[in-house]
Amino acid sequence: MDLGISDRVAVITAASRGLGRATAMALAAEGVRLVVNARSADQLKQLRDEAGVEVEIVAGDMNDERLPEMLVNRALERFGRLDIVVANNAGPAPAGAFEVTDQQILDALTANTLSAIRLVRAARPVMVEQNWGRVCLIASGSARQPMDNLVLSNVARPALWGWAKTAANELTASGVTLNIVCPGAHTTERVIELGRQDRSYIGDPGDFGHIVAFLCSAYTSYLTGTAVIVDGGRVQGL
Repeated sequence: MDLGISDRVAVITAASRGLGRATAMALAAEGVRLVVNARSADQLKQLRDEAGVEVEIVAGDMNDERLPEMLVNRALERFGRLDIVVANNAGPAPAGAFEVTDQQILDALTANTLSAIRLVRAARPVMVEQNWGRVCLIASGSARQPMDNLVLSNVARPALWGWAKTAANELTASGVTLNIVCPGAHTTERVIELGRQDRSYIGDPGDFGHIVAFLCSAYTSYLTGTAVIVDGGRVQGL
């Protein structure tokens, strides 16, 4: 299926591995030109070699408040446009509710809430002016259902979902959609680090990437303000 986004331009953060990389490759397969970000450029260079489309690399830490605007500007300088934003960042370390300090909570909110907000905020004027845009925020199933021993994620991810729901409503008339994707366990380094790879049912990052690509497609103009849970049915809330 042609998603109708060939020659569009996307900014994707934390794209060097895992779900971010899978999303970048899925969009590249649709002919989307990419501005990709990660802390190190080395793995991004491999992505560029394999993508089959034009790829601009911007190394940097998404916790740096200057980086979101830099990414938007780089897209405009290299390609003259920006159509798609996929905000992603590494998840916080495991911890219980009474084990975390104030600073750890603030750091998690910066990494997994504020970094995405800053990127969308920087991209919004460009998308609104062209009356077309797709924003997809990669979060976690913890945005909808808290997970044991992941209190920092349980705090930061729902905060992002609350902001996203509000922002999507404010963008409704602008031609810009904004959705959040809540992945469960997939075969990524993050899942291995958390010791969750032994689950009997685990997702494929490539499949996840194609779901995000569809949310960014030409056919989703009426799909906004939604949390799409990609977890094999593990979240039980209605």
